[in-house]
Amino acid sequence: MQANSLPWQALLGLGVVSLTLWLGRTGARLLNQAGRLTPMQADDRYWRILGFVWWGMTLLGGLSLLTEIFRLPLEPFRTWGHQLSQWLGSRGLTGLLILASASLVYRLIPMLLGRIPVVASPEFTRQQVRSQTLKAVLDSGLRTLVLVIGGLFFLSNLGLNVTALLAGVGVAGLAVSFAAQNLIRDLINGFFILLEDQFGVGDVITVGALTGTVERFNLRITVLRDVEGRVHFLPNSGITVVSVLSRDWARAVVDVPVSWKEDLERALEAFRDEAERFYQDPQWRPKFSAPPDVQGVQQLANEAIVLRVLFTTKPKEQWEVGREFRRRIAERFGREAIKTPATQ
Repeated sequence: MQANSLPWQALLGLGVVSLTLWLGRTGARLLNQAGRLTPMQADDRYWRILGFVWWGMTLLGGLSLLTEIFRLPLEPFRTWGHQLSQWLGSRGLTGLLILASASLVYRLIPMLLGRIPVVASPEFTRQQVRSQTLKAVLDSGLRTLVLVIGGLFFLSNLGLNVTALLAGVGVAGLAVSFAAQNLIRDLINGFFILLEDQFGVGDVITVGALTGTVERFNLRITVLRDVEGRVHFLPNSGITVVSVLSRDWARAVVDVPVSWKEDLERALEAFRDEAERFYQDPQWRPKFSAPPDVQGVQQLANEAIVLRVLFTTKPKEQWEVGREFRRRIAERFGREAIKTPATQ
């Protein structure tokens, strides 16, 4: 890479600086995105270290090229710059074009997925869950595909035998096939979860002892966040029995204890009346999908008689409805001096 005049040297130097900064930033971002695809947050620091290494390599390459362009007597940078300029003349430009194309496609993925229609509704619906889940799976799948294909083309451009590399990976895969069985089971189970619409992003589910909202889902893992804010990563192969608390409709089961010393008929009348008033409240009526079912006496305990009412609600509304009715019935019993175990 030679230049016969200072203006051309300055122009080439400016181009090298711009290319170095673009390569460094783009490569670091791609490594950061690849790190986000891993389920464990502890792995992020290794991807950050790789990002720093990439920045160091690109800056070293840019410095070497500048040394060659301006013919500075700095070794070994001058020699490295000469060799790098020769490589750029044969394979480097093609490799940069491959990286630029992969970077462009990678950036276009969110824009393309943004064109997928998402059902906009103030209510929680299965259409919303389905569309959000499909977009999440497509996003992770397409990003991985672009990284893999772009990497293979780049390695092939460098002169590496990609066919032999893939064959070696296949042999290594056979060697660790027993270890890979869990991964295969994850993918298969995740595929059927998606196909059968068992649950999706935004659903509230219970898996074993864990209950939380599905924050992220792909074919390998399901990410839950519980009520205390803790995030749980569940391999899909480990999800054998799942309870979905937000599908189609929900139910708030409210039990209210009444003292044995209280007039049961008077307590039941106030209980039924308050449940009906709650259901007819214009502010709360949209949250219900059916009238309340006052079942009456549910249990005869040592300390109290337990009254039960069932509120059938829209998905994910059962907890708020239950809390509000408990507040209302406590105030109603207080106004009418109906005794509970705590007030007797």
